[in-house]
Amino acid sequence: QVTSFQGVAVRSLCTSNPHEHPEHGRLVYKGNLAKAVLGVRFFSYSTSIFNLFMMPYIVLKTGIGFESLFIQAAFYGLIGFFTFVTPVTLHVLTKGYVIRLYYKDEMDTYTAITYNAILAEKATVFHQKDVKIPDITKMFTTFYAKTKSMLVNPTLFPNPQDYNHLMGYDKSFYFNLEEEKETEERK
Repeated sequence: QVTSFQGVAVRSLCTSNPHEHPEHGRLVYKGNLAKAVLGVRFFSYSTSIFNLFMMPYIVLKTGIGFESLFIQAAFYGLIGFFTFVTPVTLHVLTKGYVIRLYYKDEMDTYTAITYNAILAEKATVFHQKDVKIPDITKMFTTFYAKTKSMLVNPTLFPNPQDYNHLMGYDKSFYFNLEEEKETEERK
């Protein structure tokens, strides 16, 4: 690989795959909404912080005041509600959005990278056997890794076999009639 750095050719030899991460494994999925999720959450946090600092100043300088204590409490409660509820709601809705998903063949483990509450990347490591598919499709959940809900877009997996392995679709289906009869008899 040859790159130009201020008019000087710089040659670098890189033997590792650009889709390999030494700690997490091979990159099998990259979410296309990662920057949008980060941007919306950052904008929501910044407007809430701005609102917290500016509201007392605006109220004092403009003379907005209510004689009734009940109306004052309702007004400040409404402002506080939108100041805190919007970022919390956005966090709850997007906390399971997978930015990147890595797979380690040797250990058959996945590492899902998501954003935490302070917008830092958080790694969740889980085994394929920990993946549970919800019985009823949910709006912001594709699967559960242990108990944490995760959201991925199946069409963004470059290799469909990676998605099939993640979801357990590559396993052979085994149906035990005796076990089914015992379950029916218990009911």
